Amino acid sequence: MPTATVSEPTTAERVRSACARAGGAMLAADGAPPVDTPVHHLLPDGSFALTVHEGSAVAISAADSVDGVAAVLELTDYAPLPLREPVRSLVWIRGHVHEVSAVRVRPLLDVIAAQHPDPALLEVGASHVLLLLVAESVVVADSAGAEPVRLGALMAAQPDPFCALESVWVRHLEAAHPEAMSRLACKVPAALRKGRVRPLGVDRYGLMLRVEGPDEDHDVRLPFAAPVGDVTGLSKAIRALIGCPFVNGLRTRPPR
Repeated sequence: MPTATVSEPTTAERVRSACARAGGAMLAADGAPPVDTPVHHLLPDGSFALTVHEGSAVAISAADSVDGVAAVLELTDYAPLPLREPVRSLVWIRGHVHEVSAVRVRPLLDVIAAQHPDPALLEVGASHVLLLLVAESVVVADSAGAEPVRLGALMAAQPDPFCALESVWVRHLEAAHPEAMSRLACKVPAALRKGRVRPLGVDRYGLMLRVEGPDEDHDVRLPFAAPVGDVTGLSKAIRALIGCPFVNGLRTRPPR
């Protein structure tokens, strides 16, 4: 019996992608007000490396605690475009936050920088400190509802391969290709076609559209025929979805 084609990311994959591109993150700990975390990096052991201001209450509490401080990290995944409702998803990681010992700070920063050379890492030791959040539970919420994610599944998953270029591609699609958006708008359910259709995101499984209606918004997924793994495959899949006659790009005509 043929297996069904996967048409969307797993919940664990969505969380990994949100972790990789989250535009905002806040850490809320017991007895301390929420604080920004410029760096929020998932490590191979399932913990999250975080940076917070050295004078924050959570940093002071973590330094004074032997067993760690109960805390929740909230990651916000924003849409690439300035939509009416810009938040695509929220991820909540609950666990205990610990101070990183002085001897471990530099090696851990090197590990993070090798994968994501964030300029905010340079603030550690100057105005920020490095903390570890040992995750105990993970929950993601989006327009479809909320769902927990097992830590084992989260570590086995990978971020979407197009995370890094998604924002640029989505902005380009809306700004430079109104004809393509018109074709895509014809593919949303008939009941939603009176709303404004805008690109919301793209991943290896398909294209997401946001329909901004008079009273409420709706998200619509247009799946590719099969998952893609590189930019060439993505380009072909999008052309096919739009209905472009040149699915494989323009070809030179053979001489007559």
